[in-house]
Amino acid sequence: MPSVMVFAPAPQLTVTVERQGGGTPEMHVHPGGQGVWQARMCAGLGADVTLCAAAGGEIGEVLTALLRHEDIEVRTVRRDAGSGWYVHDRRDGSRDTVAEFPGDPLGRHDLDELYSTALAEGLRADVSILSGPAAPEMVPAEVYRRLAADLGTHGGTVVADLSGDHLTGVLAGGVAFLKVSHEELLDAGRADGDGDDALVEAARTLHDEGAGSVLISRADRPGIALLDGEPLLVELPSLQVVDHRGAGDSMTAGVATVLAGGGDLREAVCTGTAAGALNVTRHGLGTGRREAIVELAHRVRLRSVSSGP
Repeated sequence: MPSVMVFAPAPQLTVTVERQGGGTPEMHVHPGGQGVWQARMCAGLGADVTLCAAAGGEIGEVLTALLRHEDIEVRTVRRDAGSGWYVHDRRDGSRDTVAEFPGDPLGRHDLDELYSTALAEGLRADVSILSGPAAPEMVPAEVYRRLAADLGTHGGTVVADLSGDHLTGVLAGGVAFLKVSHEELLDAGRADGDGDDALVEAARTLHDEGAGSVLISRADRPGIALLDGEPLLVELPSLQVVDHRGAGDSMTAGVATVLAGGGDLREAVCTGTAAGALNVTRHGLGTGRREAIVELAHRVRLRSVSSGP
């Protein structure tokens, strides 16, 4: 079984209120955050997953208890301050934020303990995913640089899904595979536009800065991949959207799981694209049946950016 370590420094408690078909309101309480959703999808695809996270306060106690019900191994470090949370209302079909708190920045002791835990588990795993916190100020970018560098130096395969200063940090440390959205590149001034040529150029720059391979998601348009130096369009017919959130995290998880199992880059991108596409058809973030993802992966098309239809 392929093994994946997910570095999720600050997971959140998520509370969502929904109502189906005008019926009785339902409350759903789950552990959440980018790393949790990635870990959930990796496990659903058949990986042996270890989640490394910090949790604290009353919210942290609830988070830790809920994480035990996930199909993953959890290594939690008790942090000094309380964990983050959010409450979303989806009773009218759209997602409205009622209240939210990302959590306080992790302290030096918290980071030291979490770093050691993640390094040990990452060295044992086939692939390590480095995921970001809900707010960038919670974890210094230097942590991502050091962790990527230390894992890579000792033969680890690192997959990252980060933005802003955290992206810059992980590039400086070196990363085997980087997934990023075109919106994040535009916001950071790393792309001149959302066209094919502009994103290919952005992918080449990311490669030059430290990413072995790059996958740029582009909402409902074909993604851009740079694999072994070759720029490719990543195409899959769209599916009906229930909730677009979590698609990028599922994409990253699909890539990481295939690489952990010894698959090649093209198979990884096709599986990741299929996992992200399926996730938007569901209410649960980081979810999707494995057999559906496998079938969708066969329908993903990779073609040269410069080639015709």
